[in-house]
Amino acid sequence: MAGLKFVVVSVCLMVAAVAPAALDFSAELILKVKAKYGEQASDRVLSWQALVKSAQSLPEKEKLKRVNDFFNQQVEFVDDSYLWGTVDYWATPLEVLAKGAGDCEDYSIAKYFTLRELGVSDSKMRITYVKAIELNQAHMVLTYFEKPGVVPMVLDNLNPIIKLASKRRDLLPVYSFNGSGLWLAKLRGAGKKIGGSERLSKWDGLKSRMLSKEF
Repeated sequence: MAGLKFVVVSVCLMVAAVAPAALDFSAELILKVKAKYGEQASDRVLSWQALVKSAQSLPEKEKLKRVNDFFNQQVEFVDDSYLWGTVDYWATPLEVLAKGAGDCEDYSIAKYFTLRELGVSDSKMRITYVKAIELNQAHMVLTYFEKPGVVPMVLDNLNPIIKLASKRRDLLPVYSFNGSGLWLAKLRGAGKKIGGSERLSKWDGLKSRMLSKEF
């Protein structure tokens, strides 16, 4: 993942328009995944669909656990430079599951979109850039705020147990974003909103691939 550089940039998420259609896969698409990446890849995508269907009526915290566990168990951590041949590639959930691999932002993005599909409000979630102190490197997690102003829970691929941010002293927050804005980090809480989402080229590419169901 690229070094810790705070850049106030766009995040045109448009989640409502992207997420539901992007997770509705036809039998034809599943067969294409199988033909290109093998049966294990198509099985991962089918398991993802099954998760979304089975978890719709669960309590919100159980949805968090199911989604966090699913991606942490199904996806192997592989650096972008090896997996995609580029320094910092933001993969769609379909791309991640087709390859069965991704890095920290891929875990966070996949969890985010899956939870949006399960009805979790965008206002409760932020994709959060942090510094992993013990590793001395940039990292990304998904944070969940049960109520406004509370300390969020952290969904992470480094530590599979969902914990309050106040219990994750190994992570130093830098900034976060979701579909409605961009925040500077404030210790391990909500932070200060510094503006609305504008334009981020990586997210534009991700959104486009989600809508076209590329993999």
